[in-house]
Amino acid sequence: MRYPVLVVLHLFAALIFVGAVFFEVLILRGARKHASAEAMREVERAVGARARRLMPFVLLVLYGAGLGLAWQYRAVLAHPGGSVLGTLLTIKIVLALSVLGHFIRAITWMRSGRMTARRSLIIHVSVFCHMIAIVLLAKTMFYVG
Repeated sequence: MRYPVLVVLHLFAALIFVGAVFFEVLILRGARKHASAEAMREVERAVGARARRLMPFVLLVLYGAGLGLAWQYRAVLAHPGGSVLGTLLTIKIVLALSVLGHFIRAITWMRSGRMTARRSLIIHVSVFCHMIAIVLLAKTMFYVG
């Protein structure tokens, strides 16, 4: 696939994913103060159901396009410490793989019935922090690369 198409696919999938995490961590969590527990459970159930249907496809596009983009930089990635770009890209990839690990862990906990509200909060906040770092790295790479 051509590089510009991969960039656009990666960017839009990242916007959807980061937006969803942002919404859940900063918006939905804060709404608890203004709604009844029953209403919040219903909203969280509906949002969660929609996210479980949509996010696998979003992540497939995000990581698929990301892999295609990384392939374009394989020479730089062969020596990650050899340049600032290589170092930043390597850190970004490690963080992205960590986010994928978080997502897989969340799915396994949900399917096994071991997902708790605390675990969900920890995963969401951790992924949110990862995403902030990834976005900052991506922008920094734009200026360095």
